[in-house]
Amino acid sequence: MNTARSFLGKNVNLHLKDGAVIVNVQFSEITKDEFNKESFVKCVPFRKTNEFRIPMRNIAWAEQLNINLIFPGDKN
Repeated sequence: MNTARSFLGKNVNLHLKDGAVIVNVQFSEITKDEFNKESFVKCVPFRKTNEFRIPMRNIAWAEQLNINLIFPGDKN
């Protein structure tokens, strides 16, 4: 949970436990379902407005990206 908080507002590649990779998303919020006692991460794809939720238990690790290396001189 604390590690996920450190990535809030930053662009990351999400590596899931099933081997899939979700490329270039931004962590927007961490929520907890009070009924199931499960934590979720809300993510926003780069330059998109729609959000999606991923259970924290499905995330293996997150790799922080440096957007300035990918899009030099780009503000958004």
